[in-house]
Amino acid sequence: MTHTPALPNSLVRWLDAIAEVTGTTTAWLTGIMVIIACVVVGLRHLFDIGSIALQESVTYMHAAVFMLGTAYTLKNDGHVRVDILHKKMSLQTRAWVEVLGSLLFTLPLMIFIGWGSVEFVQESWRVNEGSTDSGGIGGVYLLKSLVPIMAVSVSLQALAELLRSLLVLMNIAPVAESTSC
Repeated sequence: MTHTPALPNSLVRWLDAIAEVTGTTTAWLTGIMVIIACVVVGLRHLFDIGSIALQESVTYMHAAVFMLGTAYTLKNDGHVRVDILHKKMSLQTRAWVEVLGSLLFTLPLMIFIGWGSVEFVQESWRVNEGSTDSGGIGGVYLLKSLVPIMAVSVSLQALAELLRSLLVLMNIAPVAESTSC
């Protein structure tokens, strides 16, 4: 293999870093979510105290972990695929599968989700949408904002995967950097 061009390689690393930072910084919400869920259950069953805001905070954190962790999962090859077939493919064939998957499935779906969510999120912000339950969290618009943020972050990571696979197909990517292909 020949030397990897600096610009595409730097771009892939930069896009990977976005997913890495987003995924690792939101992962801590999982532990907090478990603690708060235990507190909610404990308060309800031991003291007959309920808190809608605490219950909704678990939903918000759950949404944040999944929506903001999606690009991280894609980066770390944790998405669903038929591994039995994928492992038997050559590096070049896997690169083609990744290129076609990014161009035909991931990017169009993220554009559809992102574009489709804009009006939905704008309206929520316009009315300062809050919880429908008394005592709930007021920032439903923040929760809904996770949808286009997820679409953008997954699109950026799909571009990184696409570029990484194209570098493999052009025989200019080091094997260590093309592990997802």
